Amino acid sequence: MNDDHKINFNPKARIILQLGDQLIRSENIAVLELIKNSYDACANEVTLRIKNIDFSPKNGIIEIEDDGFGMDYNTVKDVWLTPGTTYKKNQIDSGDFISPCNRIPLGEKGIGRFGAHKLGKEIELITKRKGNKEVYLKIEWKDFDNDDMLDEVPIEMYEREPETFIDGRTGTKLIIKDFRNRWTRGNIRSLYRAVNSFNSPFEHNNKFRVRFRVSKPQWLEGLLSFDEIKDGALFFAEAKLVGNKISELNYEFKPWPSLKNLKGRSYNVTDIEMRQKEYDEREKKKVWEDIDLTDHDIGEVKIKLLIFDLDTHILSLGGIEDKRGFKTYLKDNGGVRVYRDGVRVYDYGEPGNDWLSLDLERVNLPTARISNNLVIGAISLNRLESKGLIEKTNREGFIENESFRAFYSAIRFTLSQIVVQRNIDKEKIRNHYSKSSKKVPVVDNLAILREKVSSELPSNKTKDDILGMISEIEQDYKSISEVYIRSASAGLSLSIVIHEIEKIINEMLYVIEENKVEDSKSDRIRSLTWHLGKLIDGYSTLIRKRAKQKADLKQIISQAVWNVDFRLNAHKVQVIKAWQDEKHFITKVKCTDSLVIGTIINIIDNSIWWLNYGKIQHKKVWIQITDELPKYITIVIADNGPGFTLPPDDVVKPFISNKDSGIGIGLHIAYEIMNSQGGELLFPDPNQFTIPDEFQSGAIVALAFLLDNAK
Repeated sequence: MNDDHKINFNPKARIILQLGDQLIRSENIAVLELIKNSYDACANEVTLRIKNIDFSPKNGIIEIEDDGFGMDYNTVKDVWLTPGTTYKKNQIDSGDFISPCNRIPLGEKGIGRFGAHKLGKEIELITKRKGNKEVYLKIEWKDFDNDDMLDEVPIEMYEREPETFIDGRTGTKLIIKDFRNRWTRGNIRSLYRAVNSFNSPFEHNNKFRVRFRVSKPQWLEGLLSFDEIKDGALFFAEAKLVGNKISELNYEFKPWPSLKNLKGRSYNVTDIEMRQKEYDEREKKKVWEDIDLTDHDIGEVKIKLLIFDLDTHILSLGGIEDKRGFKTYLKDNGGVRVYRDGVRVYDYGEPGNDWLSLDLERVNLPTARISNNLVIGAISLNRLESKGLIEKTNREGFIENESFRAFYSAIRFTLSQIVVQRNIDKEKIRNHYSKSSKKVPVVDNLAILREKVSSELPSNKTKDDILGMISEIEQDYKSISEVYIRSASAGLSLSIVIHEIEKIINEMLYVIEENKVEDSKSDRIRSLTWHLGKLIDGYSTLIRKRAKQKADLKQIISQAVWNVDFRLNAHKVQVIKAWQDEKHFITKVKCTDSLVIGTIINIIDNSIWWLNYGKIQHKKVWIQITDELPKYITIVIADNGPGFTLPPDDVVKPFISNKDSGIGIGLHIAYEIMNSQGGELLFPDPNQFTIPDEFQSGAIVALAFLLDNAK
């Protein structure tokens, strides 16, 4: 191409103002960007001074002074004054760059320093490198607010004998004057918190610290520190993520000495495969996918968490005197933050940035989830190994590329594993230290009321009427409870119903559209229609109100398996129908068959989920009826999957689940249903029943019905 046809970009002077004002979102981020420059310059100490904040903004001054290696005249001219320079990026990309203090540069965009414009209308830069004179530079930002070209705006800069960095000292001092906005008490406290979170609270960096000085120190009074707050945590977790696994997960429950009824507990596990369900556009359904960091340039990821309990009564037991200050600290500083080489990546973990959807999910399931104000967490990355995670130019986190999405999914998966363990111990705290003792809602209160009326009211018609009404209320309440248990059981199966019906309808559509003989089509459609009708009729039993009556467990199991037949086939799960073998004992019991069918369906559905999750090649579910448990007739359901990962006492509690995005309610409902049938939901040892070897390491669930109900 002829040189006459080549042209260049010619930036206007105002671009500098736009870089500082529009790409840097807040004053806090602007200050932190300037502190990062000190870190990259190998400073051991940075002093941040804010002066004259009680006067008009015009008199305000911010000074940021470090003891780093400073800059010479050419570095200021060719690097500091060059927007978008690749100076630091080239150092990182070289792969073998080692700074004099063994630090990897944090900056790479080449624009962070222009955030100074966000803070004030005038800046002075004073810097000195070893063996060089001191460099002085002054910029008045108003000079750039015109239609001139960028290279037409003169900047005052010269070398001089040292006046600031004397006695052989080196470093950089930035003075920002004439504030753009008034700094309030709230602004100062917010900046103080931001500066204190520059380094990870879990990793003390004695080689780099920031001193915070303000002309109104009383504005910082009452702010608690991390060291003051950390002993208030009850739950602690650390995890290491490598490739597609949580290579190490260590959880610990440490009750305060005052919680004498509780014992501490540890949970340590290795090599947990990370998996999640994702919607497949081609398959038009959710399919299992591995969460794998291997090919995303992320490297090893470390997580540390402190989790708190903010119940006022529990806090009082822990000796937390300043409960308000404690809660305020967690409100302002709680959340999960990200650090590279121990230095924070903004603005993950800031108030209002619910980047992991912790607050959103807690709204829907408050007892089962943690919110940002219940956790202080740090995710640690290695700067050179995590190049796949690219910071946005405006410093609002990482660009949401494929690497970030894998990183996000891995963090979410790991948090879910930790929260399950926390929920187990949280339940113990509530059971022992709830202000009121555990009672059966309504029923216990009605019993107390009946006793009070019987003992304290005189015997007469009024008393009899009252006792009669209490009995009616009790019966009505029990009826309502039964309806809700039945509805919950049916509700848990609703997604399965929809899935099964859609499978059959899709099969019908496929048969109609494929090029086959019409008679063959008709026969298949007739068969599928019959199956669909039978399926819907089978599911309708789940929502019909039925009293307890004699029912054959063989028929109950057959109906439940029939209802999920298409689902079992779709997931290639073989059912071993041991219950159909000839029995030498009665298999009829008195029960509400619809509730038992719903319970079996949900247990099978759990098995399907875990068999898929565990990547089992030949998926199987074995179902038997046995009289091996004394005084009971028992349905035993076992699979050849990975087995239960939680203690039996905990899996039946609501909101405790190791499923990805599981709410932990299915087995709780099954437990309640078996209680309502006068039976038990058991998680037996493999040797308790005669179970084939291939199922002894999988999940084993037993529905035990009293023999009295079989007469």
